[in-house]
Amino acid sequence: MAELATHDREEALDLVQDAMLAFASRYGNRPREEWPPLFHRILQNRIRDWHRRRQSRGRWWGRFGWPGRDDDEEADPIQQAPDPRARLPEEALMDEATMERLLEAVERLPLRQQQAFLLRVWEGLDVADTAKAMGCSAGSVKTHLSRALGNLREQLRE
Repeated sequence: MAELATHDREEALDLVQDAMLAFASRYGNRPREEWPPLFHRILQNRIRDWHRRRQSRGRWWGRFGWPGRDDDEEADPIQQAPDPRARLPEEALMDEATMERLLEAVERLPLRQQQAFLLRVWEGLDVADTAKAMGCSAGSVKTHLSRALGNLREQLRE
């Protein structure tokens, strides 16, 4: 979810790690049943904060210019070696293309619909836990999920 929201794996990992540390320090003594919605609530707050910081930074960097990135790092040959147990390239390409279309469609959803879809469908939380994580009522979760599914069906009609 964090990677979808940030479009940057490293930033997403930082957000998840930060959310996990905050969760463990504050709610580690709570019953296990309460953990998933609490963690997702913290993660969603971290993602919202990240977006706010990025918007305010964008205003400043737009005025003063963005610093260049150093792309001189060499690629690790072990990371680039082919996996002998991998599927055929055609199979991987079809699955990858389908998943890419789905992810692009999910990214185009409004934030609340995206959250409801990811928490209910991908994370498998029930309605009550999703409502806790999103900070809204169970009815709102159902509404956002219904709209998200309709929106995704429309986008992925093929």
